[in-house]
Amino acid sequence: MTGRPEALWPLFGPLDSLEGIGPKLAQALAKAGIARPRDLLFTLPYGGVDRSRRASVREVTPPATCTVEVEIGAHHPPSSRGRPYRVFVRDAGTEFTLVFFHARADWLRRMLPTGQRRLVSGRVELFDGMAQMAHPDHILSPAEAAEIPAFEPTYVQHGGVAQKTMAKAAASALGMAPDLAEWIDPGLMAREGWPRWRDALAQAHAPGGPADLASTAPARVRLAYDELLAHQLTLALARSRTRALRGRATVGTGTLQGKVLASLPYAPTGAQTRAIAEIAADLAAPRRMNRLLQGDVGAGKTLVALMALLIAVEAGGQGVMMAPTEILARQHLEGLAPLAEAAGVRLEILTGRDKGAVRAAKLAALKAGEIKILVGTHAVFQADVHFADLRLSVVDEQHRFGVAQRMELAAKGDGVDVLVMTATPIPRSLSLAQYGDMDVSVLDEKPPGRKPISTALVTAGRIDEVVERLRKSVAEGRQAYWVCPLVDESEVSDLTAAEERFKRLRAALGDDAVGLVHGQMPPEQKDAAMARFVAGETAVLVATTVIEVGVNVPNATIMVIERAESFGLAQLHQLRGRVGRGSAQSTCLLMYQPPLTEGGRRRLEILRETEDGFRIAEEDLSMRGAGDVIGTAQSGLPRFRIADLERQAGLMAVALDDARKLLSDDPALTTPRGEAARVLLRLMEQDRAIRLISIG
Repeated sequence: MTGRPEALWPLFGPLDSLEGIGPKLAQALAKAGIARPRDLLFTLPYGGVDRSRRASVREVTPPATCTVEVEIGAHHPPSSRGRPYRVFVRDAGTEFTLVFFHARADWLRRMLPTGQRRLVSGRVELFDGMAQMAHPDHILSPAEAAEIPAFEPTYVQHGGVAQKTMAKAAASALGMAPDLAEWIDPGLMAREGWPRWRDALAQAHAPGGPADLASTAPARVRLAYDELLAHQLTLALARSRTRALRGRATVGTGTLQGKVLASLPYAPTGAQTRAIAEIAADLAAPRRMNRLLQGDVGAGKTLVALMALLIAVEAGGQGVMMAPTEILARQHLEGLAPLAEAAGVRLEILTGRDKGAVRAAKLAALKAGEIKILVGTHAVFQADVHFADLRLSVVDEQHRFGVAQRMELAAKGDGVDVLVMTATPIPRSLSLAQYGDMDVSVLDEKPPGRKPISTALVTAGRIDEVVERLRKSVAEGRQAYWVCPLVDESEVSDLTAAEERFKRLRAALGDDAVGLVHGQMPPEQKDAAMARFVAGETAVLVATTVIEVGVNVPNATIMVIERAESFGLAQLHQLRGRVGRGSAQSTCLLMYQPPLTEGGRRRLEILRETEDGFRIAEEDLSMRGAGDVIGTAQSGLPRFRIADLERQAGLMAVALDDARKLLSDDPALTTPRGEAARVLLRLMEQDRAIRLISIG
């Protein structure tokens, strides 16, 4: 499948091949991500103006847009500098004025000759009780009236490109759009009443009224579906490629797992048992596992991950668990160590900090197969790290490992199975967008013995009461986190905020009682401060958000979040999940600075109402949008021009099923619909998918 089909060439040509777009405008549009005619086709109007003809401006209530035919009366040039040029006109019902600032008189006399009739369209306003229209958007002779659509689309303004120019260029791009063979399933097209691709574009760029601008309009839904289908086809191709790769059947004996279960003070939840069974079945199959383990804060992912790693060890192999940061890797080590000990399995950690003889000894033991489970950071990717027989890699994702790194890790062994864990509950539509190439296991139950966390809102003015309450709890032997806000992007002021709070709390609670952790500290200091808190040597840990992920201190029962309104919902939920890990009742205090914005109030109320991470994630998505929820920079989330992940979650699920079915019926995409789907992938620039088919 070489090159792009000839029918698509014009759409991928230069932007200045479009009517009205010269090199300068092309440059301005390119800055906004519109570099070719194709990009302009997929930049749909966001609004529209009613320009239907009226007999008189009296038919509208100013201020409002109005289109009327008028007879041109007298011209009144400005009496002094800075005054407007006025032209009196009369429509079928009244007289009004056209107003122009800084306009050239000769141009106005040419455009608006006294005694002639013209069609004018623009915004009518009242000035001293008289209707006036300043700088009409359109001035045409009655013969040209058809040039003004009854409903004129409006586009987002990019780099000073006028609306008329955008509309003209879009029409010109539409003229280049070929009539392509249909790639959508005919049954689905008929059921949804969707137009064909080219018709859908024509309708979307020429809306007949507000209903045609809604994301539910059939033309727009169809175009959104095209984007989602291309994306899901790419993921489905990646998935079938992974499945086609030779895996290894890794079958456990259950002996090591049994030892761990016997050592636990509680039984696993139903969700944990189900996830372990799903993973065990994947490992036992001859194809590669590519599974996502999604679990809310404290749902018990560590146990599930360890059971999976033990299956690899029982089968005579090794397992690795990767974390994005050193602190998290050590946290995993602490969580896994007692369980590995119960099973009698050697567990080690490898990070960038291991040097010289220590590192060499670890690498030798790993290569000899003596280390059965390795916990590590990116250091595990280095070329000199060799396993005797790596069977399973568990990646603690935190959204920082993309598809490429998952593949890199899989290359460290022969047919390595991959399990990705995420502690952030992701709404289904986003998990399909980001992990559509993976199978998913969800932990949606809390382990027994977890008490609900009581969440309260307090204003910043009551800080002294909060400190007093903290003093009492510390006296009773409790521990607390105090999270300082990110004041602004400058790290200096964040640091000042954390250090100020640290000083005030030390003055109130005693010098030894308070520790401090922030992003500017060298890793050794950070780890040492964390270690003192974990060991119970300090009672209160003042921190910027570095503690958001993974830290586990069962004795910590109070979480104070200062300026809580400045954090995102998911982040607040993650922070709150740092307490409530022991048997004692825990509290989370959300301190805010009134007055709250509507969004800020809503976020804090949702947190007060629920601890269900999936519900919180759905709310967060509907309030903020997909890119923000995952943090677009490192999200690996696709950028869609038309599809809207929040509002079209159902459509994404349909695209997923459709893509998988198409590939199971036609793996090489050689049927007529398969060929059409290849054109879609070219149109949507899914080059990765195209490479996957051509290798296939």
